[in-house]
Order: sequence, then C-alpha cells, then structure tokens
Amino acid sequence: MSGTVELVLDAKARLGEGPIWHARAGVLYWLDIEQGEVHVYDPSTGRDRTIAVGQQVGTIVPRTRGGVMLAAAKGFASLDLDSGAFAIVANPEPGTGNRFNDGKCDPAGRFWAGTIGKQGTANVYRLDADGSTHRMIEGITCSNGIAWSRDRRTYYIDTPTQAVVAYDYDDASGAIANKRVAISIPDTAHGYPDGMTMDADGMLWVGMWDGWALRRFNPATGELLEVVPLPVARVTACAFGGPDLGTLYITSAWTALSEADRAKQPLAGGVFKVVPGVKGLPAPEYAG
Repeated sequence: MSGTVELVLDAKARLGEGPIWHARAGVLYWLDIEQGEVHVYDPSTGRDRTIAVGQQVGTIVPRTRGGVMLAAAKGFASLDLDSGAFAIVANPEPGTGNRFNDGKCDPAGRFWAGTIGKQGTANVYRLDADGSTHRMIEGITCSNGIAWSRDRRTYYIDTPTQAVVAYDYDDASGAIANKRVAISIPDTAHGYPDGMTMDADGMLWVGMWDGWALRRFNPATGELLEVVPLPVARVTACAFGGPDLGTLYITSAWTALSEADRAKQPLAGGVFKVVPGVKGLPAPEYAG
C-alpha cells in the first residue's frame, strides 16, 4: 500500500524526534532532542529553520494562541518561534534526574508528556489549559508514543514493555481507565516501539527503534498490517502532514551508534517521507 520512502532532510540529527504537522502554518515541527533544537520545516520552500532552546527537548505541540509548547528536560515550556523566547511553565519532576520525552495533545487540547528514568521511576503528566499538571500514568521507564482515536481511546507506549496499551478516555475530564494491551511486539529482533501516530482509518503507525522500519498495526486486533522499510536503524517517530494529511513524515537518529554502524547507514538522523495511501488525523493544539 505504501509508496516509496524519500529523504526530505539529510539532517544528521543525533536524536531526531517529535514530528508534528501544524495545519494552520503549513509546516512540520520536529526536534533533535540531544542537541536541544526545535526545527521548523516548510515543505513549500524546503527551508528547515533551527531554534536552540538550551536544554534537551522531548516533544513539541502547536499552541492555539500562537507559538508552541514543549516538554523540555526541565519541564513543560512555552516557545515563541519568532523571538526564540523560552520559558518553563511547570516542572512536575524537580530533582529526579528524569527528562521529558514524547507526548501530544488530547482531543480537548490538554498536553500529555512522559518522562524517561531508571526502571519504573518515570511518569506521564497532563498539562491542562489552566496550567495545572496531573500525573496520569506511574511506574514507567521510557515514555514514548501516545495517540487518541476518534472513538476516544488513548494508546500509549512504554518502550521496554514491547507493547502498545489502550485506555478508555473521557473527553470532559481527561481521565483514563481500563488499561489493556492492544498490540504486543515480543520479538525485539524487529526493534523497539518508539513514537507513533494514528491514521484516519484508526490504525497505528509505530516507529521501530533498531528495527529499520515503520510498522502499521490494527489496535483492535493487534494484527501487523504493513511494514515500511527505511535505510536507517533508529526510526523514532512519524506524523501525517501536508495539505491533505496524506504524507507520512518520519524522523530518525544516530545517537550511540558506533562509527562502523554509522558508516552502514549514512542517512541516519535524516527526516523521511512516504505517501502511504491513507491519510492522518489533524493534530490537536494546546488550548492554554
């Protein structure tokens, strides 16, 4: 079903992550976590603008009133893309040594992001429009992909579990409940589940760290539907973009690879795209 994978940016990002399409602006936001960089890619011009924020940054979402919100190493933060003004607005894990990683906004515009820490010490937090924070998931290790379906289910990845779990989600309160395994990926030879996105058919696309591929799953059955090979091992995340949300953008990384392994994959750290034959869902913006 998928088309040909193409290189969009030979960015050589150490840890490319967090792609998200901002429909109102017609641009793709993405990150180099380890370099503390926010990138703004405009496919109409081919320009990729970089904004350094001075600390590692795990995820990015558009903000309804302008600018973007980040989950940075030291907490939730705001960023003005024009001036570069950066400010921490909430730090729910001071002094833990954990850092924030992946996250997205729920359909009501609340910003969810999780942390990475020693085994079982990390958590997922929700930043509401009023600026309050709420711990939503506890006892995790490496918080990664999160997505919401049209029928109001929350899907979530804690990478070492080799699974995508599902929760019932309440739009009005933001509460989640009834955790269960939706997709199991027991064979680590196929990589480790990292970032993900949902398409308009309700299927999940999962980037496979050290798996050289994106994998498309049916979360209702756990069935693997499609494998999209990539020329890089560390496939980190994906997001639908373009005017019709028909292009799937994919980030990657080279961090911690040996020189020999990097030589085998010279495009590691690049941003790629593919037209998979299905479309995505609009990315909700932070409402605060």
